[in-house]
Amino acid sequence: MMRLALGTLRRHRGVYAGTFLAAFLAVALLAGGGLLLFSVLTAKPPADRFAATDLVVSGAREVSLETVTTKEKKDKVKVKRKVKTERLTGAGTLPADLAGRIGALPGVATAVADAAFPVQVATPAGRVVRGTDDAPVIGHGWASAALTPYTLTGGSPPDAGRAVVDADLAARGGLVVGGELVLATRTGVRTVMISGIAAPAGRSGLAAQGALFLADSEVPAVSGLDGPTAVGVVATPGADRADLLSAVRELAGGAAVLTGAERVRADLPGALPDYIGPISIFGFVIGITAFAAVFVLTGTVTLGVRQRLRELALLRTVGATPGQLRRLLGLESVVLAAVAAVPAAPLGVLFAHVVAGRFRTLGAVPAQFTVQVNVPVLLLAGLAGVLVTFVAARIAGRRAVRVAPTQALAETATAPAGGAVVRALLALVTAGGAVSVLTFVPLDGVLGMGMSFVSCALLLCAVAALGPVLVRLLTAPVSRLAGLGGATGWLAGLVTRAESRRVAAVAVPLVLIFAINATMLLNGSLIERLTGQEQAARTAGATAQVTATGGLPLSTVDRLVALPGVTGAAATLPTRVIVAQGGKPEDYPAQGLLVAGSEPALDLDVQRVTAAGAGTTSAPEVLAGNGTFAASVTLAHQYGWRTGDRVPLWLADGHRTELRLTSVYERARGFGELVLPAALVAAHDPRGLAGTVALRYHGDVAARINADWPTLRVTPTASAAPAGDAQNQQGAWELMVVISLGFTAIAVVNTFAIATAARRREYADLRLVGATTGQLHRLAGREALITVAVGLLLGAAVTAIVVGAFSTAQDGTFRLIVDPGTYGAMLGGVALLGLLAGALPARFILRRRSLPAVAEGR
Repeated sequence: MMRLALGTLRRHRGVYAGTFLAAFLAVALLAGGGLLLFSVLTAKPPADRFAATDLVVSGAREVSLETVTTKEKKDKVKVKRKVKTERLTGAGTLPADLAGRIGALPGVATAVADAAFPVQVATPAGRVVRGTDDAPVIGHGWASAALTPYTLTGGSPPDAGRAVVDADLAARGGLVVGGELVLATRTGVRTVMISGIAAPAGRSGLAAQGALFLADSEVPAVSGLDGPTAVGVVATPGADRADLLSAVRELAGGAAVLTGAERVRADLPGALPDYIGPISIFGFVIGITAFAAVFVLTGTVTLGVRQRLRELALLRTVGATPGQLRRLLGLESVVLAAVAAVPAAPLGVLFAHVVAGRFRTLGAVPAQFTVQVNVPVLLLAGLAGVLVTFVAARIAGRRAVRVAPTQALAETATAPAGGAVVRALLALVTAGGAVSVLTFVPLDGVLGMGMSFVSCALLLCAVAALGPVLVRLLTAPVSRLAGLGGATGWLAGLVTRAESRRVAAVAVPLVLIFAINATMLLNGSLIERLTGQEQAARTAGATAQVTATGGLPLSTVDRLVALPGVTGAAATLPTRVIVAQGGKPEDYPAQGLLVAGSEPALDLDVQRVTAAGAGTTSAPEVLAGNGTFAASVTLAHQYGWRTGDRVPLWLADGHRTELRLTSVYERARGFGELVLPAALVAAHDPRGLAGTVALRYHGDVAARINADWPTLRVTPTASAAPAGDAQNQQGAWELMVVISLGFTAIAVVNTFAIATAARRREYADLRLVGATTGQLHRLAGREALITVAVGLLLGAAVTAIVVGAFSTAQDGTFRLIVDPGTYGAMLGGVALLGLLAGALPARFILRRRSLPAVAEGR
């Protein structure tokens, strides 16, 4: 069987070239996507921050909630405990005396308290200084320098009003001993003198953060912390580590005690690369690639098998059974895909590096992210490609191997009909799943984009299952329109109506390429547009926005809003807040809000308020009152909150508080799902800086700000930058579209080429009865036009369903075409690709020097 399979592959090199290319690209993309996902799942920052310690006691870095359920069955009671956790974006603190108590334990050489806090560092001229790859700068007390350890390379330790910076930070900022730095933290702005330069052993700095050390006595006032965020412990030589670990755990209470590589978890979360977002991004890349690979390989293999129907019939005449033919087709596919996987693996590695570099540029992944080449991942990608190709060959051969032996003597052979019931059931199930997703899943939530892709994929499966039927229905009117152009169009219409399966095999990839990519682009554009519109509406009442690189302390905000001429102000402090439902903590973007003045500078379109206000209002005091909070309409609906409810919330450092819901607002895009008092956020978010201050004023306020605060930027509201990271998100979506578009475009060309190559005998027959080469070119062009039109009509239908439902979920407006420019470009691009892919293979086959071969039907 193997010899026969290898012989068949050699004999039909042209037929299997398309399948080889499809498998090659599928494995390369799966390998690249797999490496990216593996790399983010296994990415861990180095533990150098606590390299000199044996163990570290950490403050809270996550919120854990336990749910206990009991079941009574006969005489037994079964207790089930389930613990759900959510990472904090800040760091909880430990008791101030914990380091002293741990230091008194037997076996402890030293215990050092580490208070880590983010700090914005700038030169007196206003130039911001950051670490390598734009890493944040983290402040510490000088005593904790021994935990890495950092040692002085020049200058002296810090005392009051002085600081030590790491060597990497000094080199990047041109900082020298005796120079000055301006530090901004949540407690205010202060100027310090550089007293020394320090570096960890054997290097100039840490990989993901810059370091700045202050005198230990100044840390509480600068950081706003009421205790250390971690305690590093160094054991005495010969101490029993197990006993020491047990003793420290008992003394630490519920605080985490970390050893080995886990020590890095005790660092400030903001100083560690965040890979939560990239996991979902690269998971989505894998999903798109896998879905497209299944579609492309199935269609390509099916076309290849259909070209060999006469050969399969001949094998039947010499005694081959359907089971033997299925094994032959399966073995051929395995060999072909395995061979394609060998060169595809290195291409996948290259693909992963290129995509990672682009995502780093967009800011969608941390700057420290690197691709890790993993052999098992590459092998799994190759195995997946082989498996998909094998399954596609088995599916394609299910009916083909039952071809009648007598068809070996006929000019053409056709596979037995059948499978209509299975196709109908598959289409019904997938279409029903798509309708369910579009109807019952909240597309306006955080999973909206992903769910729109799922619904699009399900509809594409339904189209593929009913491909011949749908194509036949659409081909009839389209081909008759094409037939109005003369005899060539009339003949093209007849051919396409008679060969609906062949047309479907070519049209379905066109549906895939248009629907998947148009849906992602249009939905992404819609989100970006709505975000910009809501931002403009929120700040429409403001005259200008004041921003600073890194943010502004609330003390600076107070001085800004007190300027003569300012009639209204709204300062927002970005943060994250954890909310629990059913024992499961969830993390949401939020804003701390500080308002001042008689004229509102921020309009969130508040819909409901408590007794603090009445009716629909945007009253600032309703949103920012002490002990209260506001929520977006979406979040309030999701959790079933009503105004007046008291809701437990966990702030960035893990502090639990209970606030009363006073209002619900509409304009949450690019802003946040919750609004809390600014002072509360500043007290519990390590950064605690205002991102933007919206001002309403008259007079020369802008000139005064520029004169008194040269590092601040005053931007008219109309020309303010888009909110949040919408631009980066859209860039990431566009890159995924490019990946999907490239793969499916090659698949379309490949499918057209295989379908055209199968018609060499048909073209030869037409030449023998007098058709000219020009007529055959026009015939191929008209057939390609009909096929492309059918594919785009189906693709447009799928896109309209998904985009329309997604658009309605966002703001209640049903849109078929979100962005006419993008839609037209996609439509024109896919149409041009399809027409070229249909016409060029025919031109190649019919070129003059190939005429003898065509006449012989070879």
